Amino acid sequence: MNDIKQLIDIAQLPRHIAIIMDGNGRWAKEKGQPRVFGHRNGVKAVRESTEAAAELGVEYMTLYAFSTENWNRPKLEVDALMTLLVDTLAKEIKTLNKNNIRLQAVGDLGRLPDRTRKALLDGVASTSENKRMTLVLALNYSGKWDILQAAQKLATQVQHGLLKPEEIDDALFSQQLATADIPDPELLIRTSGENRLSNFLLWQLAYAEFCFLPVFWPDFTKEHLYKAILDYQRRERRFGMVSEQLLK
Repeated sequence: MNDIKQLIDIAQLPRHIAIIMDGNGRWAKEKGQPRVFGHRNGVKAVRESTEAAAELGVEYMTLYAFSTENWNRPKLEVDALMTLLVDTLAKEIKTLNKNNIRLQAVGDLGRLPDRTRKALLDGVASTSENKRMTLVLALNYSGKWDILQAAQKLATQVQHGLLKPEEIDDALFSQQLATADIPDPELLIRTSGENRLSNFLLWQLAYAEFCFLPVFWPDFTKEHLYKAILDYQRRERRFGMVSEQLLK
């Protein structure tokens, strides 16, 4: 693992890595266990990836923890996920503070159960002064919801005469998103072998590099993160230009 880590160019790290943590349920099913067993074991992968990113010097990492569509899952699983989040926050906040990692959350948090939302906001408050890295949990999040609520905010400002439609540009729109003041991810990692975004950070991932891995999330390790970053560093990011323009 250290050999792989040493190959990473620290000067060319992505500032922000986003991860779709997929495959907990299928991992559990393969072992003859209920889906919740997979979610519980996925916590270790969260810890490993967070620590690895912070050690390298990544500034932001966003984890897709619960989408708006996930409410459609069986109630037993949803309730277990909300309880797991509370328990995990209680255990991990001390570790986040020890490692100087700040916790933030994005999404329609008002719909979360009171106990879950309180645990989350308490964790955000207790780590707010940490500077090493920001860990962002996307909870009850949807990329379409994010774009829609940003458009509604701008429409309200226009309606009240505070803004002209022609004044709306990319930068202003981005400031209305749930991720305002967080840089867009340069690298997206999705586990479990699925090759789709699943309504995650649709605006913010416009120019991200995608890395789809066949491993289920509970089996995700620091080594997988290192390999994804190395793959990212081998790619040429042109942003609509041609290769020759990047050399000027």
